[in-house]
Amino acid sequence: MSASIDRFTRQADLVPRDKLARLTVTIVGVGAIGRQVAIQLASLGVPRMQLVDFDRVEPTNVTTQGYLHDDVGSAKVHATAGALWEIDRQLDITAIEDRYRPQVQPGDALFCCVDSIEARAAIWRSAGRRAQFWADGRMLGEVMRILAVADRPGRDYYPTTLFAAAEAQSGSCTSRGAIYTATIAAGLMVHQFVRWLRGLPVERDLALNLLAAELTVS
Repeated sequence: MSASIDRFTRQADLVPRDKLARLTVTIVGVGAIGRQVAIQLASLGVPRMQLVDFDRVEPTNVTTQGYLHDDVGSAKVHATAGALWEIDRQLDITAIEDRYRPQVQPGDALFCCVDSIEARAAIWRSAGRRAQFWADGRMLGEVMRILAVADRPGRDYYPTTLFAAAEAQSGSCTSRGAIYTATIAAGLMVHQFVRWLRGLPVERDLALNLLAAELTVS
């Protein structure tokens, strides 16, 4: 009889499993970017995950957010939880069908994947200082911006990106987009998370314009 195959073998040199095993990760918003983040984290082997979202799956979410036809009408947190359990049956998932509330205790890492600056600011005020790692993904069309916080300079910098709604580009962050943009944005966020796990510096602010083929790191 052959020995059982360790499904994490091919990522062993990139993702420290001992650190990962101790973590709980919170994802606020499981729309375009957030659902892709959740799927990638489950594939990496995150053992415990909180999913927070009040929304339900609409037909347009099948093309832009990676939901399935049979998910339409279901709560996004429950549809996403089901997809994650298909990846890892042992994954401990808490699905919160609601907006993020201050009484929710965030995990060690928090991925903020919501649509508005106001929501980001409120979540940051409530949970930003409690999470050891924070990642924020913003997307409009083929332009994305990823912000990561893992140290004091990052915590000082991030609030400066929470500008007034009147200064924001018209339309919510995911009002225009495609599945490939969301997947790339999620991958960049998860990459910063893995850098943090490995004790490497994270990029506190990076922007990628796919149409112009421009990557900017601040």
